[in-house]
Amino acid sequence: MTTTKAKSMNDSSAANDTQDWGALLARVAENDDKAAFREIYKHFAPRIKAYAINQGFSQHAEVLVQEVMTSVWRNAGKYSEALASVSTWIFTITRNQRIDMLRKLNRTRNEVVVETEDLWQIPTEDTTICSIQNLSTEKFVKTAIDKLPEEQMIALRKVYYEGKTHEEVAEELKIPLGTVKGRLRLSLQKLRVMFEAKEI
Repeated sequence: MTTTKAKSMNDSSAANDTQDWGALLARVAENDDKAAFREIYKHFAPRIKAYAINQGFSQHAEVLVQEVMTSVWRNAGKYSEALASVSTWIFTITRNQRIDMLRKLNRTRNEVVVETEDLWQIPTEDTTICSIQNLSTEKFVKTAIDKLPEEQMIALRKVYYEGKTHEEVAEELKIPLGTVKGRLRLSLQKLRVMFEAKEI
């Protein structure tokens, strides 16, 4: 029974890996295809909810899911495959929606301005980002982050846990924007190696 269950989970994972999310999103954009949108929703909604809970946003997790998926439906035509994967695009919308909700809830000390260009500043290592969203790996993720060089760990925490833009981190740490992006890229690469070694 265990073997059968494991096989089923692997088959499901393989199906998700091979799913052409770009094509489904195009169907939503061009034809308001509700069946295609349901497939996108079924895959990404649980991951968005897990991300929200992992970010201490559990009371508003369902609202965040609805806001993000509504935005995906309305803006499907704005997605560009040449700029980012669907996963990266949706999780960037998620991050920006979370910042907007924090602002509305008056939980940020300063107003956060999110520029359109920020949509394409999230690293494209989708397996790493999805691992960060996965609640079942939260303890391991925190331990792995603690093993990073201090400057990389600080940059990663400020962007993914504090919800700051790359520009805000550069200004706060008084370092060039390119240095922030470089530290994030290196930190995500190292985390990816650790996740793959643990088969996350």
